[in-house]
Amino acid sequence: MNSLMQDHGVDESDTGSVSPQGRAGQKPPRRFRARHAWTIGLVLFVLFVGALVVRPIYFIVDRSFLNDGYQTAFGDPFIWQAIWTTLVLTVASVALALVLGTALAWFALRLPPRLRWMSTLPVLSILLPSVASITGWIFLFSPRVGFANTLLRELPWWSDLSAGPIDVYTTPWIILSTGLQIAAFVYLFMSAGFQGINADLIEAAEVSGSSKAEVFFRVTLPLVRPAFVYATATSILLALGQFTAPLLLGRNLSIEVITTRIFRYLNSVPVDFNAAAALGAPLVVIGILIVFGQRALLGNQSRFVTHGGKGFRPVGRSSLAGAFWIGAYTLFTAILPLAAITIVALSPRWSAEIVPSSYTLEHFADALATPAILDSVQNSLVYSLVAILIATPIGFLCSAVLVYGRRFRPIQAILDIFVAMPLGIPGTIFGLGFLLAYSSAPLNLYGTPWVVIAVYVTLMIPFATRLQTSAMLSLGMQYIEASQVAGASIGRTTFHVLVPLMRTAFGGAAALMFLLLSHEFAASMLVRSPKTQVMGTQLYDELEFGSYSRVAVIAVIMTVVSLVGLAFAFLLGGKGALKRL
Repeated sequence: MNSLMQDHGVDESDTGSVSPQGRAGQKPPRRFRARHAWTIGLVLFVLFVGALVVRPIYFIVDRSFLNDGYQTAFGDPFIWQAIWTTLVLTVASVALALVLGTALAWFALRLPPRLRWMSTLPVLSILLPSVASITGWIFLFSPRVGFANTLLRELPWWSDLSAGPIDVYTTPWIILSTGLQIAAFVYLFMSAGFQGINADLIEAAEVSGSSKAEVFFRVTLPLVRPAFVYATATSILLALGQFTAPLLLGRNLSIEVITTRIFRYLNSVPVDFNAAAALGAPLVVIGILIVFGQRALLGNQSRFVTHGGKGFRPVGRSSLAGAFWIGAYTLFTAILPLAAITIVALSPRWSAEIVPSSYTLEHFADALATPAILDSVQNSLVYSLVAILIATPIGFLCSAVLVYGRRFRPIQAILDIFVAMPLGIPGTIFGLGFLLAYSSAPLNLYGTPWVVIAVYVTLMIPFATRLQTSAMLSLGMQYIEASQVAGASIGRTTFHVLVPLMRTAFGGAAALMFLLLSHEFAASMLVRSPKTQVMGTQLYDELEFGSYSRVAVIAVIMTVVSLVGLAFAFLLGGKGALKRL
């Protein structure tokens, strides 16, 4: 990092150092040797990050060509239905998420001052673990005993039905649940984009005679193009890699997508790694292409800057209608699912009737006395914390290279690609890659906690890097330059200047990574073993082989852990911590 910081700091000539070519026959000076040592260290670090990210991908692609993997995978007559379902799920859920998320962001901008706190509500669906949220939907909309269906059958239109009218185990409801969850991510991107629009531009378009629809589509949306591109790319990646909703909701009618098909191959007897890899390889290619396509579409983002500070004013007038739609979305995606799992956890058994007088903590006591459940909670906490301890310094070093490494442009560009790659590859595929890469000699980690931790670290590298890069950019170079002028070594500058200034960023990044890892389900399902269960995988096993009461209790525990992580994220990273992701 010494040479990285020198690139922005004090020139060698200012300190009186002698160039290595300055005196014939003399050994290169210490600074020259140190710079080469730092360069070698930088190359080794980039290779290490590349090994973490690329090795699992390589094993997927390599394994897919062995023993007729593609022929087995794509020769299966059921795979084409899974591919079609994946495409339908992706297109429909992305369309729903983009429309709904953009609308919610627009409504949030028009909230009255006394209701501005509601702008954080759409994010609650992200904070609720997806496996817990889907479980809540099952308790609400199961055809016979779902709480919401029971209430709907009280209405005259459906009073003659014995089941329904909603069946959550169908493709349309898998699409709906996926789209509603992804809409929260779209909301985060688009709300930040809308807040950066200068109202003068909107007013100028309205004065010129344009209708509100014309202003929105011809002026507003082009100005938020970076946010919209990010939102679209993220939505496509999330929808293509969707695993939780199809796995939990599609099991009754055998509805499958590509990711669940991969899971079936890995749970078949005998296990077919080659066919699973053959299905995963195209998703790897598509994900990487989307990440690079997103960057190509954005290009120079300074073209989209519309305010220079003093002249900026937010867009829109206050409207209570926005509060209604934001409240409705929050009710449907967060409050009702959370209420449903809480009711089932407290009830003697899951039934169509809600009887508060019968509520009991017996299921919580039973679950907390069950070694498998206690182990899964402990494993989730330990694996997440260890992964955070590893990912945070990796993210710090990645950020330092990306911010200060102008002298090493090729290395900087390669590292930037490595850091971005986990964002473009579904967690299920990364789980498959780690299973293939670390289940045989010389690195046989399967069945140990380290394979789960390695997956977690790799998945968190982009988030750790992005948050710390933002903090470094905000610091500028003046503190580092002052330290170098004072004669401080790179170690003293790093540990006595940069690290203390980054303390809040470290805490915010760690808390947010804990929040994300406490939700992790897809990758964990593929690398778990009986001794390395985490909360999400234990919940799935209880759903398959246990009781609904235990499922609800685990879902409540996951939610509580997530809320603790959220509290620390806001405490350490500030109110804007989530948006900085």
